[in-house]
Amino acid sequence: MRLSIPNSKYIDVKLVLLLAGFYALFDVVLIVKTIYMQSIGMEKMDVISWKQFLVDNLLFDFIIVVGYMTLIAISTKRFLRKNYSWVKIISTHIVFSLLIGLVIRLLFDFYLILVGKLRFAEYDIEGSMFRFMYVIDLNFLIYFAMVFMIYTYYYVKEVKKAEKKQSKLEVQLVNTRMKMLSSQLQPHFLFNTLNSIAVLTDLDANKAKDTIADLSDFLREILYDNENNRITLKKELRIVDHYINIVKVRFSEQLTITKDIDESLLSKKVPSLLLQPIIENSVKHGYDYNHTDLQVHITISSSKNQLIMVIENDGALLNKKHHLLLKQGVGLSNINDRLHNLYGNDYFFEVRNKENNKGVETVIKIPLQ
Repeated sequence: MRLSIPNSKYIDVKLVLLLAGFYALFDVVLIVKTIYMQSIGMEKMDVISWKQFLVDNLLFDFIIVVGYMTLIAISTKRFLRKNYSWVKIISTHIVFSLLIGLVIRLLFDFYLILVGKLRFAEYDIEGSMFRFMYVIDLNFLIYFAMVFMIYTYYYVKEVKKAEKKQSKLEVQLVNTRMKMLSSQLQPHFLFNTLNSIAVLTDLDANKAKDTIADLSDFLREILYDNENNRITLKKELRIVDHYINIVKVRFSEQLTITKDIDESLLSKKVPSLLLQPIIENSVKHGYDYNHTDLQVHITISSSKNQLIMVIENDGALLNKKHHLLLKQGVGLSNINDRLHNLYGNDYFFEVRNKENNKGVETVIKIPLQ
């Protein structure tokens, strides 16, 4: 993270207020304890007045502790984002828990010197260290109690965020299925497929039966068998095969679809119903007056812990950049949203003209899972 990022990304105001409330409650308990001890004669305020006790001690101590723990909360957030080991995190917090008492002691002594209540020449280092060591166990416990609150706060926040994301993914998955019924499986798609089957019944009865089976299996896969947001690559390719078989019946020899799949990746998880709309998009927009024959090639490989999917054609070129294509239709934007919700910023998705300007390619890179 760069320091130029606004502080709002570092500081969670609700968490700071929670820490401040906790330590304020601790101070209230301390005040009640002091009053009680005075009432039974176990503690006297001869050395300092109540004003000094409340303002110079408790208020000053409160400001330092809350400020210190705010910095700890910021550090904790960085620890969680950087995925540091628990050994490193716990070791760091142990050091910070010992430092908090020293920081309070040194700043309080500096404050007394600054306001003239203590002369520097009279400063007693041994006495200051004694007071630091006298409450080191209490500071240690308070520190880890507040750290526990910080981690609990972030944990609960992440759980709620994950639940919200899961809910959104489920809605998106349902919307994807509905979209496939309303747009990708519009009546003309079914009519064209059924017409092709009708023609095949006279020309090639066996092929007609195969097409009916592919259509049935395709509908079953997208409607009933994909309740998870991620499925194996093997299952995703099975759905793609059903779709390819159906499409090739319609376009006959004008469409060639080839695949180059690393079979060692078949057990890896990918977003469900991801490849089919991309292949459909490649076929749909690949044809024009200058491209009446179309070749589509699917490549799936891996590199540096990433699964890489490339769907390319030798058809018509794009006349818009990727970010404009995302705004143009719901298909690509839906894919991008699903990838973002599944992988955060740890993915790559782009539709672009090939470097040789001989077709279009769609490139997706996701973490290997």
